Amino acid sequence: MLRLMSRMLEEIREQPALWRERADALFEQARGIAKPTLVVFAARGSSDNACLYARYLFEVHLGVPCSLGAPSVITRYGGTPRYPEGTLVVGVSQSAAAPDVAEVLLSARRVGCSTLSITNSADGPVVEAAERNILLGAGEERSVAATKTFTLSLLAFYQLARSLGAPLPEPPGEWSLPDEAQAREQAAVAATAGILFTLGRGFHFGVAHEAALKMMECALLPSKPFSIADFAHGPIALVGPETAALVFGSDADDPTAKEIRARAEASGCRLLQAPAQPDLPEELRPLPASAFAQLVAWHAAEARGLDPDNPRNLSKITRTR
Repeated sequence: MLRLMSRMLEEIREQPALWRERADALFEQARGIAKPTLVVFAARGSSDNACLYARYLFEVHLGVPCSLGAPSVITRYGGTPRYPEGTLVVGVSQSAAAPDVAEVLLSARRVGCSTLSITNSADGPVVEAAERNILLGAGEERSVAATKTFTLSLLAFYQLARSLGAPLPEPPGEWSLPDEAQAREQAAVAATAGILFTLGRGFHFGVAHEAALKMMECALLPSKPFSIADFAHGPIALVGPETAALVFGSDADDPTAKEIRARAEASGCRLLQAPAQPDLPEELRPLPASAFAQLVAWHAAEARGLDPDNPRNLSKITRTR
């Protein structure tokens, strides 16, 4: 049986207040960073999914190409990537303890790159390896599954893009969580799926990846994220009555998304739509969408008799090399 109130659920519900309270501080910490010619991200897990979101922000609004670095190039094979002048290497680690992310930052500094860490801990190898740090300030995150640190990472990237000159509006002064009753209803469907697909494009692509991770680690559901466009190139063959798909982002003006949704539904796939918040710019909708995915994962775990505060085979801090 789950506790009356879990750590994960408490931390999901803390997020709107944190988004409001931390927005200005995140922007101020990003001030003074020079606009790069290339951004390379180093991260694992949820932090890596946040970087997928950042890639769209920087490439769409700043015209700066981005790359997701492969830490094992350095830690396993001893490679030394030589990035062009003006490259910014960003290491993201909520705990600041990831040794492979720290190694990427140190390697980048040795070849003359600018380096930045984004962490929720003020101390650790990742902070020490970077020249600059953006501290999320989420407070202690006690649940094993990342919740508030993930969405604050998205907000940190949004504010970093603004500080670099992206023509984006200030975040709103007030935020609200998506409807938890709707999350519970969708979780009841997702919990019975043989395979759950999580689909999203553009700014919601990273959310789709994070949603799949949450469903796997909390509810032990086989889940796979895709861009809706990539979904059409093979994986859609798997859809049928035993599958479900949780879709993020609006497809009102996206003919590809509408076509793929129709094909999946015709094959018996149960389609679930994460609620959009049309009062927000598209670039900020991934924050409440991520919170909705977290709620779905929590309620799916509850429906399956699992405790998401104590996920199987996982601990809060994971160190890989």
